[in-house]
Amino acid sequence: MTTPPHPTPPAFDPGLTQQYTGALLRTINKDGSFNVYRKGFRAAAGSAYVALVRMSWPRFLGLVVLAYLVANSIFAIIYTELGRDSVHASERNPGLSSFAEDFFFSAQTLTTVGYGSEYPFGLAASMVASFEAAIGLAGFALATGLIFARFSRPSARLVFSDKMVVAPYRGITSLQFRIANQRNNVLVDVQAELMLMTVERDANGQLKRNFTELPMERKGINFLALTWTVVHPIDDRSPLFGKAREDMQRLQAELLILIRGFDDAFSQVVHARYSYRWDEIEWSARFAPAFDVSDAGYLILDVGRVGEILRIQAAN
Repeated sequence: MTTPPHPTPPAFDPGLTQQYTGALLRTINKDGSFNVYRKGFRAAAGSAYVALVRMSWPRFLGLVVLAYLVANSIFAIIYTELGRDSVHASERNPGLSSFAEDFFFSAQTLTTVGYGSEYPFGLAASMVASFEAAIGLAGFALATGLIFARFSRPSARLVFSDKMVVAPYRGITSLQFRIANQRNNVLVDVQAELMLMTVERDANGQLKRNFTELPMERKGINFLALTWTVVHPIDDRSPLFGKAREDMQRLQAELLILIRGFDDAFSQVVHARYSYRWDEIEWSARFAPAFDVSDAGYLILDVGRVGEILRIQAAN
C-alpha cells in the first residue's frame, strides 16, 4: 500500500480570509472596527442591544432625546384626537395650544411626575394615560439599564501614533509604532500582536491576501504607565527586509495590530485593534519624546505628543 501524501498545511489566516475579490480601503478602521458590513440577516433584540451599548455617547443621548420627543408627540396627538375634554386643566389658562397642553400632559404622564395641574377625563383618556404610564416606566428602566451597561463596560482607551516609522535600531532598521493609555488607570501585563497583510499572486496567477506574523523586540510589558514603542526589527529574517515604499504600495501592505491588557480598575482583560496602511508609514524618522520630568521629580506624559515624529537626516 502506498502512503497517501500529507496534505499541505493551510496558510496562516487570522480570520480575515485570504480571498481577494477587490481593492479594500483598509481591513481595520481607525476606530478599531472591521471594514465589514453585513446584509441578509434578521435584526434581533440582541443586535439592537449591542448597537446601543457600543454607539458613541452623542448618538446614544441624541437617540434617547429623540425617542422621548417622539413618544410624547404620539400620545399628544392621541389626546388631541380624543377631544378637547379628554384632558382637564386647572382654572388658570397657561396660554398654550391644545396640542402643546396635551404634549406637556403626556410628558408628566410618561415620567410619572403628575403635577396635578392636568388630569385625564373619561374612560378613553384614562386608559391611554394608564398605558402611557406603563410605557414610561418600562422605557426609563430600559434607558437606565443601557446607561449602566455603557458605564460599566470595560474598554481599552489607547491612543496610537498617527503613523508608523522606519527608524534605526541597533545597527539595522526597524518598524515602530507607539501607544499610550488615555485614562489614569494602569494597564498591566500588556501584550501586542503585529501582522503584515499583503496582496500577492499565487501559483495560478490569482490575487490572494497573505498574513504574516511579525516578531517584535518585546511582545509585552508589565505596566503601561507611560508610552510603549512597539518595535519590529527589520533583519534578514523579516518579510520587510529590502522592501521600499514602492514595494509596500505594490503589495497594498497593511499592518494589523491587536493589543491586550489587564485593566486594574475593572479587573478584566481589555483589548484594542488598530491598523496602518502602507501610506501611513514614515521612512527615516523616529518618535519624539512624549514625557518630561517636572522640577518636583514627577513624570509628565503628554498624550498629545504620542504621534510626534522627527525626521532623520540621511547620512552622506
